[in-house]
Amino acid sequence: MRAFLKAVKAGCVLLSALLCAAFAMLLLYSPVFEEGEAYELYFGASSSSEIASTHSPFLDKLLRQDVAGESVRYSGNCYEALKARFCAELLFTEGAAGVTSYYLYSPLLGEGVLLDGRVVNLQIAVGSGQTAAGTPLIFGGF
Repeated sequence: MRAFLKAVKAGCVLLSALLCAAFAMLLLYSPVFEEGEAYELYFGASSSSEIASTHSPFLDKLLRQDVAGESVRYSGNCYEALKARFCAELLFTEGAAGVTSYYLYSPLLGEGVLLDGRVVNLQIAVGSGQTAAGTPLIFGGF
């Protein structure tokens, strides 16, 4: 009976360790943004070395270890909702060609880039009836 209880205890410990590892993997490779109309991953050291559209960001992040950033596009103006979702602080804005770009810092996101003397790790661009969000920045066209 004692051997059986030891085996059950060891099995529970092993199962707990596997569940913790699975949870950590889920956190590490989960997409940053909720799925939108288009999702892109940035690969390489400079975040913009390679940009790939994806319909399965979790799987692509799991299979490629060099993901350096992500972006998504939504219809409509989602600036306020995204800012609130990431508890982000607005640092500065820029406007060009009918698009307003908001540069923010979120304590919920990882490292950022230094822009205008501030660390930015979230960019949200709004214009033409759509919103693009990227971390650390949006690369490619909008």
